[in-house]
Amino acid sequence: MNHFFQHLNKFVSVTDQEFQEISTYFEVLSLDKKECVMLAGNHCDTNYFVLSGCLHMFFTDERGIDRTVQFAIENWWLTDAQALYHQKVTDFNIQAVENSEILVIKSDKERALLARFPKLEIYFRSIYQIAYGAALKRMQYIFSYSKEEIFFRFREEFPEFVNRVPQYLIATFLGLTPEYLSKIRAK
Repeated sequence: MNHFFQHLNKFVSVTDQEFQEISTYFEVLSLDKKECVMLAGNHCDTNYFVLSGCLHMFFTDERGIDRTVQFAIENWWLTDAQALYHQKVTDFNIQAVENSEILVIKSDKERALLARFPKLEIYFRSIYQIAYGAALKRMQYIFSYSKEEIFFRFREEFPEFVNRVPQYLIATFLGLTPEYLSKIRAK
């Protein structure tokens, strides 16, 4: 939980006493590698914060191929934001890439948390702005660079993923086949 306390304080000022109360809104969950916390077709009412480990969010396309759309490592949030906001069914799965420990907050508890601590609205807005910016940057890469350039830029900007995440997951995230990514990495 100390990581979360530090992360909050990067964006808003939270005292030790406030954090004691804030932490009561969350559940700590340990996940084994490949364990899912969110499944496509289910109602999305939960937001996840990674204390340790790595998660990925993916969907399965019409050909049965899993397509990773997001990763989350320490101090990153992950959920289907649209489904969570609209209280709808999600099209995505969230699975642990490695053994992970996460914070879980249900949407009703998140609303109560924000009512009790309005300054956390600033925190969550900041987090969503950063995530939105990252999504735009990813789209820019897709439209501007060759598949090979996309991998090299990804590797430069996010070496922690290249070293931690299995190659086939990086391939699906970058829109490549695992075989093609293997050829690129061999260069």
